[in-house]
Parts: sequence; structure tokens; C-alpha cells
Amino acid sequence: MKAFRLDELEGERLANDGAYLQFLRERNMSVGLYALDAGQMDPQTPHAQDEVYVVMSGRASITVGEETTQVGRGSVVYVPAGETHRFHHVSEPLRVLVVFSPPES
Repeated sequence: MKAFRLDELEGERLANDGAYLQFLRERNMSVGLYALDAGQMDPQTPHAQDEVYVVMSGRASITVGEETTQVGRGSVVYVPAGETHRFHHVSEPLRVLVVFSPPES
């Protein structure tokens, strides 16, 4: 079994001074923690993998393709591989679990 604590992952992400921390990588998936502070721009470009975002805390908008929605704690968003997507209007510090399948390269 592999088990993780979000507070420990957040500490590791901060120690590595990055917005993204991949903490699990298996044959068919990878999982990471993504963080954006209030007002911060999201520099993402489309990925070659399908993604699922699970918002753990914070508030923002996300645009996937031509669709935009508001997200907050408990929101789950699916992004197909190759689709343009970006968080924006981050009004509260955003912490998101990101699941890639297959694993992010």
C-alpha cells in the first residue's frame, strides 16, 4: 500500500519551490499536487494524457476547450488528452490533486 498525507505533500511541494509535485507514478497512472496562489496565472499547456482534477481547497475558474466553470473544494474536472485548459481568476489559494492516465511523461 502507498498512503499519503496532503499536509506532508504540500510541505514537500513548497520545499521544492514548485507549483507541481508528482508523488505517485505507476504503470497506468501518475498523481500529483498542483498549487496556484490567489491571482496567479496558470502556465499549463495541453498534455498528452487524460487528466482528472480534484480540487482539495481554494476557488477559481477553469476553462477546458470552449467551456468555463467555477471550481472549489470538492469539484472534479475531466480534461481529455490534447485539450487546451487553464485555471484562471484564482480567488483563493488553489490546491488540486491531478491524476494522469497514462502517467505523465
